[in-house]
Amino acid sequence: MQISFTAEQIATVLNGTIEGDPSVVVNSFSKIEEGKPGTLTFLANPKYTHYIYTTEASVVLVNNDFVAEQPIQATLIRCFNAYAALAILLDIVEKSKPKKTGIEPMSYIAPSAKVGEDIYVGAFAYVGEKAKIGSNTQIYPQVYVGENVTIGENAIIYPGVKIYSNSIIGNNCIIHAGAVIGSDGFGFAPENGVYKKIPQMGIVVIEDDVEIGANTTIDRAVMDATTIHKGVKLDNLIQVAHNVEIGENTVMAAQVGISGSTKVGKHCMIGGQVGLGGHITIGDNVNIGAQSGIISNIKSDAKIIGSPAIPVRDFFKSSVTFPKLPDMYKQLAKLQKEVEDLKSNQNK
Repeated sequence: MQISFTAEQIATVLNGTIEGDPSVVVNSFSKIEEGKPGTLTFLANPKYTHYIYTTEASVVLVNNDFVAEQPIQATLIRCFNAYAALAILLDIVEKSKPKKTGIEPMSYIAPSAKVGEDIYVGAFAYVGEKAKIGSNTQIYPQVYVGENVTIGENAIIYPGVKIYSNSIIGNNCIIHAGAVIGSDGFGFAPENGVYKKIPQMGIVVIEDDVEIGANTTIDRAVMDATTIHKGVKLDNLIQVAHNVEIGENTVMAAQVGISGSTKVGKHCMIGGQVGLGGHITIGDNVNIGAQSGIISNIKSDAKIIGSPAIPVRDFFKSSVTFPKLPDMYKQLAKLQKEVEDLKSNQNK
């Protein structure tokens, strides 16, 4: 989508400080290494600093503490946090897009369902009995909303999402294509050599301002609720099992798997392909590196990585040793032989 803002207008929105031409106009965004005239970019990662001296972008957002070591052709806007400032601008542009409203033909809304004002329901979407849809919510084509489901205001449910019965979704939530909310938890009891299904009688509760990535699945609880607290951001292809609880403003990258009844604290950052065992507790402000395997409780403020996971510093110390293990093994075998020879000679 095209935009049209001057550097001065952007700086006003961000409470930033301009260095350069305040009247320069930008009409799109670009990466700093591929910047073109008329675009806005940003510098947040120090690894990309060298591009700021060669980029052709017209405006660059930088942190207040950025120090230029060479002349810069672009106009700079200094702000508290360049990455966060970019997010603010992108959000403004996103909200300026035309918003779909109305009920399209070939969709179905049950007579007992209650819908708010200015909603959008796309073709082939299904809204079940006694469902409640808040005002300004958008339900795209081929979405299934089961019986007694509650969806708050200003939510966006993208194509192909399936929301099972009795699930509760808060305000301002975004659920991307193919996600499944409220499917049965993986509960089976062994009996006479076979596995008997344990009925999953609970629900899923998703609080306000949560975003759920494409093809992510969140299972209903055996009893009570699987709960995703407000502000949580889940990437694509994540599995959240029954009775899991995820604390406020925690973020998870793709392919994380969380086993049943595990509790994850607030403000955690969990990397891609992390596996969390069942019935464990992860504290607040925990950082877990990609591909870690977690099988026990983690205290708040920990930074861990590995499988089984260990503290980050210990992992890096160990990783330095990994390439040396073949030589160390040869040396150990040599020393062992020398010791055996010494023992043999001593016995003689």
